Amino acid sequence: MTSKSKSPAGAHEAYVWMWLPDEIKPVVVGRLYDAGESPQRFFFTYGRSYLDRPNAIPLSPYELPLQRGQQEPQGLNIIPACLRDGAPDAWGRRVLENQYGETSLSELDYFLLSRSDRIGALDFQSSSSNYVARDSEQTQMKHLLEAAELFEKRQPLPPELERALFRGTSVGGARPKALVEQENKQFIAKLSLSSDTYDIVKAEFVAMRLAEKCSLEVAPVSLIRSMDKDVLLVERFDRKVTESKMCKRHILSALSLLLLDAMEARYASYLDLADQVRQRFINPKASLHELFARISFNILIGNTDDHARNHAAFWDGNTLTLTPAYDICPQPRAGGEVNQAMGIGGQRRNLATLENLRSVCQHFMLSNDEATALSNEQERIIRAEWGTVCEEGNLPPGERERLWQGAVLNPFCFEGWH
Repeated sequence: MTSKSKSPAGAHEAYVWMWLPDEIKPVVVGRLYDAGESPQRFFFTYGRSYLDRPNAIPLSPYELPLQRGQQEPQGLNIIPACLRDGAPDAWGRRVLENQYGETSLSELDYFLLSRSDRIGALDFQSSSSNYVARDSEQTQMKHLLEAAELFEKRQPLPPELERALFRGTSVGGARPKALVEQENKQFIAKLSLSSDTYDIVKAEFVAMRLAEKCSLEVAPVSLIRSMDKDVLLVERFDRKVTESKMCKRHILSALSLLLLDAMEARYASYLDLADQVRQRFINPKASLHELFARISFNILIGNTDDHARNHAAFWDGNTLTLTPAYDICPQPRAGGEVNQAMGIGGQRRNLATLENLRSVCQHFMLSNDEATALSNEQERIIRAEWGTVCEEGNLPPGERERLWQGAVLNPFCFEGWH
């Protein structure tokens, strides 16, 4: 691996900066700091200048209300959930640990050392008065792919490839990815690896395109080739261009909406999320129908990685709205009983069947007949469009056979379905 960079001192505080709705420059919001407790927890305090702003918004409708004084994380969270959403996830943490050494990093160092252009509208700085973006220069796709391969093989990285890899430290997920710009648009680039056990990048492309054909609101995707490898480009929906200016949109994951710690993710359920949609979201009926349709599609397409960080909402200080769907990818399996990552409800909490989902359809403001018709129509579209979309994604025949009824329309998902 690379030789370790000089270890940071071990940060005990970080200042939270935010792009407010429709603004092009960030403002300092408050201070996140180590409370000095055991086990470790981090408190947050809004800055006076932020509370005095006429357009100030709370960082979440569920926690950290606009008030003076320190505020503690709720439940088992060690960091307020809405701020944890801005932290690097598994891939970004691995890259930083490779550069600095895992034992050298405090929890706040992950916030302060990762790239500034993170998902959503937050960033973290060591200063409360001077904002300095930690953004590396644009890099070529071939450098990103080469860096990811070397990193996975634990081989040394030259400086230019180490800088390329840094472009993915602010993005969530466990797989290698980076942020790129093309034609004045911003994308998340998901990289393929020679060690992949199946064609993950193309499989996700096919699933996302099928979701769009099933009338789900999804992030636009495209495939490109570089160094004889596939790269999936997912257009960023947390960026909004208005009057020739780029604005950032604040996002809260479903894990944060449910105020759950990462260790509690297995307790997240769609019924609890549906309750929040009914109570807090604008146009809740349409949002509930969309959420139900996404669950149904996940079951049919074989996406069992639908954990609570793979669902999110925009928060503008007044209303919550679902973000477009993302990270939909079939997972091949041999057969037998399958569970979704998030609990559905019904008699078997996580059971990945349409019948289990239909049994709780009233929670999504749908009748049995409406739920049945929705899932049946999705099945019809998947069957009708499968070949066309696989051709569009150039998915090899062997991969198609492996996914078809192995993940996509697996017979298990129809158990008890009439």
